[in-house]
Amino acid sequence: MAEQEGSGLQVLLSTLQSSSDKASILTILQLLGNLLSVGTDRRIHYLISKGGSEALLQTLLDTARTPSPDYEILLPLFRLLAKVGLRDKKIGQKALELEALDVTLILARKNLSHSHNLLHCLWALRVFASSVKTGAMLGINGAMELLFKVITPYTRKRTQTIRAATEVLAVLLKSRSNSRRAVNRGYVTSLLRLHQNWHTHDTTNTYVLIRRGLLLCLKCITTIWSGREAFLAAQGMETLFSITQNCLDNESMEPVISAVLQILRQCYPKSPLPLVTACSAYAFLVPGSIPSAPPCDPAEEDFEDDGDEEMDKDSDLEDAKEQDDDLEIDMEKLNFRPGLDRPEEELKQYEALCHELSYGFEELESKLGNDLNFEGIQSANHHHIPTAASPKQHCLNKDQSFQGKEREDTIQTSLLSMVKMERSTAYLTSKKRPGMNTYHNTHPNGLGIDALENGISDMQDFLEEDIEAISCPKMNASFSNPTRPRETVEVIDKLLHTHPKHIPFHDPYLYTAKARRTRSVVDFKMIAFPDFWGHCPPPFSQSMLERKRGVQRIKIIEDVRRLIQPSDVINRVVFSLDEPWPLEDTASNCLRFFSKFESGNLRKAIQVHEFEYDLLVNADVNSAQHQQWFYFKVSGMRTAIPYRFNIINCEKPNSQFNYGMQPTLYSVKEALFGRSTWIRTGHDICYYKNHYRQSAAAMGGASGKCYYTLTFAVTFPHSEDVCYLAYHYPYTYTALMTHLEILEKSINPRKIYFRQATLCQTLGGNPCPLVTITAMPESNCADHLEQFRHRPYQVITARAHPGESNASWVMKGTLEFLVSSDPVARLLRENFIFKIIPMLNPDGVINGNHRCSLRGEDLNRQWLAPKAHLQPTIYHAKGLLHYLNSIGRGPVVFCDFHGHSQKKNVFIYGCSVKETLWQANCTVGAPALLEDISYRTLPKILDKLAPAFTMSSCSFLVEKSRASTARVVVWREVGVSRSYTMETSYCGCNRGPYKGLQFRTSELEEMGAMFCLGLLILELKSVSCSHQLLTQAAALLNAEEDTLDHHLQRVLKKLPHKEVSAKGSISEGISSISKIAIAISYMSCSYELCCFIPCILIFII
Repeated sequence: MAEQEGSGLQVLLSTLQSSSDKASILTILQLLGNLLSVGTDRRIHYLISKGGSEALLQTLLDTARTPSPDYEILLPLFRLLAKVGLRDKKIGQKALELEALDVTLILARKNLSHSHNLLHCLWALRVFASSVKTGAMLGINGAMELLFKVITPYTRKRTQTIRAATEVLAVLLKSRSNSRRAVNRGYVTSLLRLHQNWHTHDTTNTYVLIRRGLLLCLKCITTIWSGREAFLAAQGMETLFSITQNCLDNESMEPVISAVLQILRQCYPKSPLPLVTACSAYAFLVPGSIPSAPPCDPAEEDFEDDGDEEMDKDSDLEDAKEQDDDLEIDMEKLNFRPGLDRPEEELKQYEALCHELSYGFEELESKLGNDLNFEGIQSANHHHIPTAASPKQHCLNKDQSFQGKEREDTIQTSLLSMVKMERSTAYLTSKKRPGMNTYHNTHPNGLGIDALENGISDMQDFLEEDIEAISCPKMNASFSNPTRPRETVEVIDKLLHTHPKHIPFHDPYLYTAKARRTRSVVDFKMIAFPDFWGHCPPPFSQSMLERKRGVQRIKIIEDVRRLIQPSDVINRVVFSLDEPWPLEDTASNCLRFFSKFESGNLRKAIQVHEFEYDLLVNADVNSAQHQQWFYFKVSGMRTAIPYRFNIINCEKPNSQFNYGMQPTLYSVKEALFGRSTWIRTGHDICYYKNHYRQSAAAMGGASGKCYYTLTFAVTFPHSEDVCYLAYHYPYTYTALMTHLEILEKSINPRKIYFRQATLCQTLGGNPCPLVTITAMPESNCADHLEQFRHRPYQVITARAHPGESNASWVMKGTLEFLVSSDPVARLLRENFIFKIIPMLNPDGVINGNHRCSLRGEDLNRQWLAPKAHLQPTIYHAKGLLHYLNSIGRGPVVFCDFHGHSQKKNVFIYGCSVKETLWQANCTVGAPALLEDISYRTLPKILDKLAPAFTMSSCSFLVEKSRASTARVVVWREVGVSRSYTMETSYCGCNRGPYKGLQFRTSELEEMGAMFCLGLLILELKSVSCSHQLLTQAAALLNAEEDTLDHHLQRVLKKLPHKEVSAKGSISEGISSISKIAIAISYMSCSYELCCFIPCILIFII
């Protein structure tokens, strides 16, 4: 049948080319038109494949070359060519080869006074010019001059023809030779004047598409340097800027505004950043390295021509499609298992880090001796379970004001009651408690004032006098150090005594002591108040910010205004790490900035308007890139005034700030009033490409780097407050060391084995901690000691990238859960040994880096061949894994916690040869390839358990660019099939129970605890799971069975006996679990029961 259709079409096309009968030609053209007017594009592509384009072009040629061309044939022929040409990518080349290009141009010239015929010629020329080569040829043959005769001078006659002519001209100008020709002939000024005429006279916006066509012509011309110069010389920026002033919000002007913004951005003169050098303000001399000289100031011609820039639309797609050309499809590389990267005898040094393998129970007896009162140590902390599911949570409204009540003490429950539900706990509890009160005296940013709540009647006066003194305390020997101002000492001591605030696992005194031991590149002397005072998760959830339409456009217009109206710009430097003298202006109309503290990052602040500041963040130490993380102090503000901050040297091409994410803010006054909380803040947020470029000279000859602006406005809650702003919730190295020491003191050493060792010293001289957690043996008998020493290992790492502070909050949740009294945590300790490296890059965290170590290297790209003297933490982490593998104790799971800046939710990256080959459509060896698919089990479990986790974002592909990451190297070299990277969004969730909410630290900590529960269930699902563990798990669920009993009795009576028997036959040890699971699977569950469903079902699957 298909052959008959093909032969019929070929007969029609052959007849069309050979026939000289007008009636036959018109009949065939009408028939082809009818065929192509219905259905999909497949018909057009089929016609093209059978030579349809050539047949139509030949007919055009034959008809046009007659003494009197018959337009009854030519007009339908042009219409068909215009339709087919849109789908035929080679139509221009075909027209050129068949000489139809010249013929059409000649016909257009002959019909300048005949609009209808000319319009059809223009339709054909538009598709012919889609090829750059044919466009250039048309330009040589005078097509642009012809088109300018059509579009000038301004007239409202023949508007359809004028519109078509502008569209053809815009296509022709995509050729650089045509653009240069247009510049040389003064077309830029003509097009600007013509557009101005249309804009002035078209008051009803009837001819928007003509105006857009003229703007597209200008856009094409200004892709070349001479075009931009001509545009600026013709006052094009001022002309188009004035056009936008009264029509930004006019939806009917959308095509015009969009084109204007593209031209303005394209023609904005490129300039270097306002910095003395692109390199970091901090330098660290690494042994064996030679410091590079700062690059010279670039000239204008050093900047790379951008060519066609993309338009950052308000409706940009959030998730870019992953590229498959990075996939590793070489079977030899995929299956290659390299040997040790060091002498085998070197591995013996890691015996000292596995003290548990030779631990003598007698040591515990002698160590504990007469101390019999461990049960009561730090009991509050000991029972702490990180969870976002507190009994009282509420969302902020769109104005980010408080709609919730202060949180009560967390009800202590098993982690099993916190697993994924159909709706978020916040939603359910707020629905249950509609009468809950809100904070009094709320402010626009959601922070309230109530000075009397802390028992300090004169707190407001006290803060106004001493807020600066306490907002960034010094790390001297002690609070009572006589070298410090006595008044400041008294202020801090008074605060710590009269304003106690219980924050789990935090102690300001201990934090200060630890901070004095932390070594930084520039020797920080100050402590950021949020890190000193501590943070409690807010008692409310915060929704993602709904992006206001047109925010990005307003910012682009404001940038242009600065260029054309420079007298309105203050341009005063108020803070700089590069200047040797103090720049802070104490005037009341200027904010004060500071960032010289641990993890701080702000390099320069420039006041551009009274309430607007351009900010530049510091590059990573020994690097000229990776500007993304920021953390700084700001003071001297007034309340009820929106301050705008523009961070102008960000590097990533897109950000979650465009999709609902907000920066974080910590108010010192609020903390002293009892609300020591980092909250999300900011409005009118957007992230877009700006006009700053790094020169090709600074990039070593490579193409100049683009920069992006993050802009947001903040209305501070108090006047003369001291606030801290950060990219995400900060978590410093000192906070980790403080946390670990308090954790160690909080546990009962008779029950929990908790050992903190030093993996190695970093390049900066800081110890990298290694934590071991497991359960103490029940006794010193041989069987118990044997079980203790043969527990399988789980290895977890985090914070290879310093700017990914969310990974540390997830790790914090993991650590706190593992030492808690939760029964799941107890089972985990009794059956596993956890080796945890909570911070792989302490130096980067301390010095405010975003991605690198002190050598300017991404440590998660150094796992292939690390060096002990260059990448010590990676070298020894890999060595420890090799050691465990060499003694037959390779980890069950290896997971490296990270943060993700461009996606939402929490998800996992793993490694699979088969999935990589399938994704790349490569079947070489795939059918015969045997692969253990258990690498998918843990992500599937987490998808059922964790509210923030989503399986749909997980990937198990092995990419060439990731060959040197921890995940791939541990999978390939150590042989751990379950080797993962767990990525946590900086933003929040777009699915699941937390859909539409930004992450608080409580959700991040909860994810760390859920990861631990996932490890337990993974073991329960494994073939090697011991009967003893199954029995213990059954006992754990039996402890919860009483709360379900009245439901079970009713439901079990309704179940067929045969089905209950079948599903209950898994094992005697878990018969009670199967009964619960079967019952729940057949019942409509209440909210309380929903908590248990996913966990229980996974147990029996």
